[in-house]
Amino acid sequence: MHSSTVQIDTSNPSRLIRRLCKHWSHKFEVSFDDQQGSIALGAGKCQLKAGEGSLRAEVQAEDEVQLERLETVVADHLQRMASDETFTFDWRR
Repeated sequence: MHSSTVQIDTSNPSRLIRRLCKHWSHKFEVSFDDQQGSIALGAGKCQLKAGEGSLRAEVQAEDEVQLERLETVVADHLQRMASDETFTFDWRR
């Protein structure tokens, strides 16, 4: 299993967790509260964790190609969920 993490600065990490998990709940199995979220994506999974002024996301996939795709999908969706903030994503493998 391959994994990648990113930490983004955000004023409301709990809001992002709730919005992203609710957004994907119709399509994937999700669980979440105000401090963390888990999304069982078709090609892997995503774990979200709120910090003080930040959000940590970890994606896992079976291979590098799927991992790269999930990094892009999760980043795009997080940016859409945060309509009033702009993020920089520096994924670490």
